Amino acid sequence: MSHSQIAPVKSSIERLPVVMARTGRSRPSIYLDMKKGAFPQCFKVGVRAVGWLSSDIDAWIESRVQAGQTGRAGVEKANDKGN
Repeated sequence: MSHSQIAPVKSSIERLPVVMARTGRSRPSIYLDMKKGAFPQCFKVGVRAVGWLSSDIDAWIESRVQAGQTGRAGVEKANDKGN
């Protein structure tokens, strides 16, 4: 298979500092939410290293954006009723 035939990578492995930067979350909040099932699970990539799939982090970020838009729509409707 030549380079032109290689499929593009849809997901990569991201280490904790990148995940923290992308999500704006601290290390403790990431691990706490993982424990609660509210954040993607990490997996071992080495003896002392873990990572997350970038596609999992993308989906989590999108879910937060959607939740924020849904919440904002509810607030806007409530404000419209008060006027």
